[in-house]
Amino acid sequence: MIRRLRLSGIAAVVLVALQVLAGAPAHVEELSGNDLRDIRLGMAASDLPEAGYVGFYCATDTGHLLAGWSKWRDCPPDANGMRAIRFGYDPATSRDGTMVAGHPAILTLLIDDTGHVAGLQIVTDPKARLYIRKKAFLLGMQARSRYGAEGWACSEGQPGAGDQPVGGVYLRERCTKTVDGRSLTVERRLFRRADQDLKDFVDETRISILRARN
Repeated sequence: MIRRLRLSGIAAVVLVALQVLAGAPAHVEELSGNDLRDIRLGMAASDLPEAGYVGFYCATDTGHLLAGWSKWRDCPPDANGMRAIRFGYDPATSRDGTMVAGHPAILTLLIDDTGHVAGLQIVTDPKARLYIRKKAFLLGMQARSRYGAEGWACSEGQPGAGDQPVGGVYLRERCTKTVDGRSLTVERRLFRRADQDLKDFVDETRISILRARN
């Protein structure tokens, strides 16, 4: 018999979230025409606001700190010429830290060789407190609602050897959609591996927003 987490009912959280999202408009705390706060795909790196953001460094070289967006060329390009910059919210203006729709998150901006924003990656923070981390999979639902509930192509992964549901829920989902010049990928995972105890489990959302190829 599968052991269930006593985390105030993850299955109940899923049910409530589905009911809320079905009958309410998308959550727009971070999104109001832009993709994240005042960041929008296609905007020039020179137009990115410095105020409100801190902790700049190259995502592929965590020891390489940056003074700000303007130093994006200091990060090494990937095979597609993209430079990945990790960043966070300034605690002076965001008292709760780097949060996206109520979820602690790790943020990465991709800037292409022409100096324009070509992508944004949002990943729920695995180091968040347990009572917040157990809801990380819900961010994916919010992201899908934000970009329109229709038109997503989703696939469900099968459990690996020994994988177990958490609170009766198992998720290994990947959804994609192209809309408004954006190629979107939302991945959600919720399960416990065979070697994990009750307080240790996989619970995350990974969001990729890339400029769609013509």
